[in-house]
Amino acid sequence: MISFIISTLFAIFTIPTLKKLKADQRLSIYLEDVHQKKAGTPTMGGIIFIVPTILIFLLFYFLDKINITYNFLIIIITFISYGLLGFIDDYLIIKRNNNKGLSESTKLLFQLLIALIFFYLFMRGGNEPLLWIQALNIKLDIGWIYGLFILLVLVASSNAVNITDGLDGLAGGLSVLAFLAFGILSWAAGWLEGYEEIALFCFTLIGALLAFLLFNVHPAKVFMGDTGSLALGATLGAIAIVTRHEILLIVIGIAFVIETMSCVIQRIYYKFTKKRFFLMTPIHHSFEKKGWEERDIVKLFWVIGLIGAMLSLIYGVWW
Repeated sequence: MISFIISTLFAIFTIPTLKKLKADQRLSIYLEDVHQKKAGTPTMGGIIFIVPTILIFLLFYFLDKINITYNFLIIIITFISYGLLGFIDDYLIIKRNNNKGLSESTKLLFQLLIALIFFYLFMRGGNEPLLWIQALNIKLDIGWIYGLFILLVLVASSNAVNITDGLDGLAGGLSVLAFLAFGILSWAAGWLEGYEEIALFCFTLIGALLAFLLFNVHPAKVFMGDTGSLALGATLGAIAIVTRHEILLIVIGIAFVIETMSCVIQRIYYKFTKKRFFLMTPIHHSFEKKGWEERDIVKLFWVIGLIGAMLSLIYGVWW
């Protein structure tokens, strides 16, 4: 509740400021026919849920309401670091007045660098290179491969949310469902140091995201941009790693997985056939090209995300 109220008030002042700064979203030339009405909508709206969430936890800390545990700290570092990377990308897009921010290789390099720092901090915290299958109580020691696995989880999850952020309310709504699932899973992880703070972080972020959605659902008054999408995706990955639910992340983020795999399939298929498998990727744009209403596409993916979140709770808590 606190997060929702503060983030709503923050958004009321932030959105007009972004408009004055002409922080407008630049439309893709492939979507000008269906997204023309979105021209001029400010981006970089991820600060609407990032800044209040950080400020609220600083307030909680100074009021001695929470403890800054090691596991919680590395999640916050990931949240802020990927948010800053996205902010730089958004800033360059706005400054250059086109869709060219950081190059794909540069962005990937920094994503990997932050992921390496996370891996170092995570292992330094006394964690072992174990892959857990919670429901079966199986722990597999995969040695150095676990390091590569962590890099894959963080980079893939941050890019997955970034790819999904293409329709009003789509990535934001799916993130609410994903963080709700992880909040409950974290609260159930009593064995984990800082599990209460991690769960509280998830619930606080949900409040901020709901406030953001007030202005992001169709017709959107602001977009989260890479500032928000990279931060959300990487944080989901970080929480999955810390709580040892890396595999379950696939179920919780099934909608993100579908969006990402559509892009992978499209690229591979085009490389070998010079033809497109889908009308356009990510796949939500294919539905747009077929004439679906934007609201209906978003509702469909929200339902898929909800089913994934509910299945994850059956797997992660009930069992």
